[in-house]
Amino acid sequence: MRRSTIRRTIMRRTIMLAACTLALALCAGYAAAQTTPPADTLKVDYFANANTAGATDATLRLTDPGTAVGGNLCAVIYVFDSTQEMSECCSCVLSPDGLRTVSVNVDLTSNPLTGVILHTGAIKIVPTPTAGGVCALTRVLNPKAAIRSWATHIQNGGFAVTETASQDATLSAAEVLLLQTECYGIQLDGSGNGICTCGTGD
Repeated sequence: MRRSTIRRTIMRRTIMLAACTLALALCAGYAAAQTTPPADTLKVDYFANANTAGATDATLRLTDPGTAVGGNLCAVIYVFDSTQEMSECCSCVLSPDGLRTVSVNVDLTSNPLTGVILHTGAIKIVPTPTAGGVCALTRVLNPKAAIRSWATHIQNGGFAVTETASQDATLSAAEVLLLQTECYGIQLDGSGNGICTCGTGD
């Protein structure tokens, strides 16, 4: 059995254990698990031809338009590989009217949980309030409708660069719990692997 396959198997088992642990903890602190989060709280994007010879780096740009009450927000970013497995996650502070620029190659795909560098995948972003100005992955998500994001994409057939706004998607309570659980599993199992970084700006 290949090492990457063994690591994926271990990861799945660890996530199952983490899911049970986190679910019990969240039952008390996340009563909203039975309530649908507000609209406009999930942004979805993709990347292609990342970490590919001859292709330029793609970027994800995030801004907080300042419409949410309470000042700074956290943009919690989840990166998935081409087989729908969460590879990295991180939480990045956004100040009102600030702009954060995140590299796909350097910030989002250079520290994968399994050690396998990604070339294609999906990105999900959920805005949530800070805790005393700090963005921490251990926090329970409290989705807030606020942030906007755009990404450049490296297309097949010559590596042409396009840019589009990230797409809005409906965020369910079940998806909130799943994202939290899988990211928590990465923190437990990854020994530092699987944690992305936040690029530049705020």
